[in-house]
Amino acid sequence: MKHIIIGTAGHIDHGKTTLIRALTGRNTDKLKEEQNRGISIELGFTYFDLPSGKRAGIVDVPGHEKFIKNMLAGVIGMDIVILVIAAD
Repeated sequence: MKHIIIGTAGHIDHGKTTLIRALTGRNTDKLKEEQNRGISIELGFTYFDLPSGKRAGIVDVPGHEKFIKNMLAGVIGMDIVILVIAAD
């Protein structure tokens, strides 16, 4: 497998996006509303390179029940899931 896809899982305000920002240096919350409210609404995407030379893509999914459709859209094709429980 040359590339892997990592997805996040966890409830709102548990630090999924913050963890991704710490790992990659990039913010996956692109919408102004997401940044103002401090919650993910849409799927966020980024990546980082592993020491082996493989690239790990990351899908940051919303963690709120109102955005379940967006959350489910992001789970297709994930190879690994990081369950985030209060990363702060």
